[in-house]
Amino acid sequence: MKQQMWTFGGSAPGPTLHGKVGDVFEVTLFNDDPSMGHGIDFHAGSLAPDGPMRTIQPGERLVYRFRAAKAGAWLYHCSTAPMLQHMGNGMYGAVVIDPPGLKKVDHEYVLVSSELYLGTPGSAAQVAKMRQERPDAWVFNGIAAQYAKAPLTLKAGERARFWVVASGPSDGIAFHIVGTFFDTVYREGAYPLKPGDSGGSQVLDLAPAQGGFGEATWRSPPSSARSASSCWPPPCPPPDPWP
Repeated sequence: MKQQMWTFGGSAPGPTLHGKVGDVFEVTLFNDDPSMGHGIDFHAGSLAPDGPMRTIQPGERLVYRFRAAKAGAWLYHCSTAPMLQHMGNGMYGAVVIDPPGLKKVDHEYVLVSSELYLGTPGSAAQVAKMRQERPDAWVFNGIAAQYAKAPLTLKAGERARFWVVASGPSDGIAFHIVGTFFDTVYREGAYPLKPGDSGGSQVLDLAPAQGGFGEATWRSPPSSARSASSCWPPPCPPPDPWP
């Protein structure tokens, strides 16, 4: 199935920007839409909205420059009203600013969650679904069920970091992984869970426009030959006594 979208750079979500605290980003926005205005808002920046975030008309160009003052997983999106329609039709993306001292991992992924509203962009039927919060699908990186068909892969013992940005525009996300747990969680600029802590986390929960990451290690590969036991590999220790 094909769906017409409004995009930054031809993809929904738009390109992911990645840097560190102190980096300066310069983005040129050119509006090649022949019928309407568009703008851009980088949550990773701190600029007055009336100038850098202003709507530009068809054929106009805008240079947006900001310094990354704080670490985090940040949303950017079209700033033109009604933002519900512009974001709901694909005009969103992620900016990842690494916290100082962030260690390397074996795999690093960026997953931007969003709602998908099928139909002609801006049509009465599509807008009605957006206002009633009735998406046709909830997706990662713009395509429904793509990771069921082409899973992200790693080997047992490897460590992965999942950056997640909830672009909405209306719904947040409870990002959960199966088969292990997060031993590190970074959410909205802080670590609620660090390596070495006694606890673990099962969900990275994010409201619309929030972002963060979770890190995990898988200790064993999946296998259809495994028993129904909750531990692997066998033999398993006896269960703890329950009073």
